[in-house]
Amino acid sequence: MISKPTTLLRNARQGLPIFVVSLIWIVCVSARAQTASLPATGPYRIAGRVVNATTGEAVRKATVTALAEEDSHIVASVQADADGQFHMDHMPAGKFPLTASKRGFRTAFYDEHDDFNSAIVTGADQDTSHLVFQLVPGAVLHGVVTGDGGDRIESANVLLFQRQGDGARGDQIRQMEGTMTDDTGAYEFGNLAPGVYMVAVTAAPWYAMHPSAISGRSTINDVSSPLDVAYPVTFFDSTTEEASASPVVLAPGGREQADINLHAVPALRLQVSAPRKGNGIVQPELRQMIFGMQVSAESAGTFDSQQSGMVSFNGIAPGHYELAQGDPLRVVELDAATSQEVEPNIGTPAMNLTGTLSSAGGALPESVVLMLEPVGGHGRAGMQVNAHRGQFQFDAVAPGTWNIVAANQGQALQIVSVSTGGSTVAGSQFTMKDRALAIVATVSVTLTRVQGFARKDGKGMAGVMIVLVPRQPSAYEALVRRDQSDSDGSFSLRDVPPGQYTVIAIEDGWKLDWNRRETILRYLPHGVAVTVSDRSGTPIHLSDPVPVQPR
Repeated sequence: MISKPTTLLRNARQGLPIFVVSLIWIVCVSARAQTASLPATGPYRIAGRVVNATTGEAVRKATVTALAEEDSHIVASVQADADGQFHMDHMPAGKFPLTASKRGFRTAFYDEHDDFNSAIVTGADQDTSHLVFQLVPGAVLHGVVTGDGGDRIESANVLLFQRQGDGARGDQIRQMEGTMTDDTGAYEFGNLAPGVYMVAVTAAPWYAMHPSAISGRSTINDVSSPLDVAYPVTFFDSTTEEASASPVVLAPGGREQADINLHAVPALRLQVSAPRKGNGIVQPELRQMIFGMQVSAESAGTFDSQQSGMVSFNGIAPGHYELAQGDPLRVVELDAATSQEVEPNIGTPAMNLTGTLSSAGGALPESVVLMLEPVGGHGRAGMQVNAHRGQFQFDAVAPGTWNIVAANQGQALQIVSVSTGGSTVAGSQFTMKDRALAIVATVSVTLTRVQGFARKDGKGMAGVMIVLVPRQPSAYEALVRRDQSDSDGSFSLRDVPPGQYTVIAIEDGWKLDWNRRETILRYLPHGVAVTVSDRSGTPIHLSDPVPVQPR
């Protein structure tokens, strides 16, 4: 059972397969293609008006689609009239997530907040004929990339990042998408959400010629050719320093221009260790980092002819990199400003991680897929292995904080705690240091759905943020769950592991920093307690409604 399509987006980030997320967007695209109501039988009606969320004006000819709660198939699809009015007649009793789409606007679910929305509940005594469906105009960010002398640069890689956060805990930057400039040097990102964005460009001068070390041993002191040049990563407004990058603020429906000029500088050469191992060598890898995220990697350095055990990375632009080299593998961050020979013993060793899966209740599947995801802003790539009969090993895990994710046959398994050296921490995160590590990851095989109603003054209230708060403070980050109440005030919290919780409902709570347990402590006294046992498999229905509290 799928309570809400947007819930799938949240679950996908917690380990569900990406094809599930793709399915939702396929459904939405299919919905946009339909303009007539599909056959439906029932006595109820869903009707309302589609409006511009910024101006309040009617959105003409928008496509509105009702999806089935169970599998997101299309139940009905209609096109709004010239006044934005729409109606779906003969609807059966049930819950129906609504989507709306129109060119120039961002496709959305009804009353959408983050990855949640309010489904429309039809039935006796339900007012579903006066909906106001707000669509946000899509914003556009465009520009032109030029080089020295104003030449327009074709096929430059333009990367878009979004700054998120309210500053209370420090802003976070995440990569959104990328594109290439056309033959006029122009690029464009369309249909963007309002927000604060950063733009970065990577490119190579078309005329650049970098030396090769094949014909003889090269050193970092070799005189470079005038054509041995590179473009550093360049940010808007044409700076090569991340800290000096100018943000671009996009308003709903706004159109902003961010032109970027690249300046060629002498390219660098990095010589690094490549020790032999068996019949081969340990190939080093040079990773380019932007805002703490890996955007490219190169492991095709050139060996010199004298087989000194060194590899040269030629034609490197000045900038920030992460280098993995040696045996055992060592990882070091480089702010490359000059050509250099990197010492083989600098950096922190990447060590093996071994582990055992333990069940918090129920039998473990014989085969489980495990993934490691980097946490805390470092941009290392994730890793994946299969655990057989509960045993697993990851080779050469770099230092840092990692999140471990488990799945079986495409279904996520909740990791509720990780034990290292006799110390157990709730959640799925652990820290890898400079030595081999053995962990025990406890998996909850049985997951439960917690259902209930959010009410204010005795009536169900829609659009309320529902938070499931674990009683154990250290388990908050791993076990907290959210949902949004539907049009009748009902909600359904998915994939809840065994434990003791408090359910709270907050009116207009979507701007709260809910990631911090301290933020919601004041709401807990008026919440509803619930205990999920390790034998629970069927949904738990709260006997008492959850009172809606003001933000």
